[in-house]
Amino acid sequence: MHVQEWLETVPPLAIYLLVGLVIGLESLGIPLPGEIILVSSALLASQHGEIDPFVLGACASAGAIIGDSIGYAIGRKGGRPLLAWLGSKFPRHFSEAHIATAERSFQKWGMWAVFFGRFVALLRIFAGPLAGVLRMPYWKFLTANVLGGIVWAGGTTAVIYYVGVVAESWLKRFSWLGLVAAVLVGLTSMLIIKRRASKVQAAHEEPEPVGAGE
Repeated sequence: MHVQEWLETVPPLAIYLLVGLVIGLESLGIPLPGEIILVSSALLASQHGEIDPFVLGACASAGAIIGDSIGYAIGRKGGRPLLAWLGSKFPRHFSEAHIATAERSFQKWGMWAVFFGRFVALLRIFAGPLAGVLRMPYWKFLTANVLGGIVWAGGTTAVIYYVGVVAESWLKRFSWLGLVAAVLVGLTSMLIIKRRASKVQAAHEEPEPVGAGE
């Protein structure tokens, strides 16, 4: 059964809790499809008046912020042995190569890696625990965590909800042309944000000038 079809059978209150829980666990460091659940729920909200998009966005933001904070605390206490343990449990996501990539991003970009990491699937899982392992000052982490959680969760909810509402309205008036136009608007908005986030993640691969460390 498709995710959205399954969500249609779930009461609104349960959807709010489910979104917050899944995103929270993903932010904590457990590989889960948080973005898929959020997008599906926001699209469902645009089609059913029982689901409040503001409450949905707030629950998603709260889950992201709380989950990241718990992940930070666990990472700070567990240290590098925690990353080794996660690597043994989730080798696909916490491989040594992925950890090294994320660590270089954090060392170079600091709190911006936490903020933009929200928009990159790999860094979204790593952000909290790795920031704790690297002992990033908590006030920096919290600032980036709160801003990133609100912009990512709230922004994703708003964009998908708006696309869903407009698409349904245009579809009635202009058939499939309205749907295509609405989807393109939403995708363009999301791609702009994701492109910016990807640049932050990939910037660590730029070679340093010769003699820079001398």
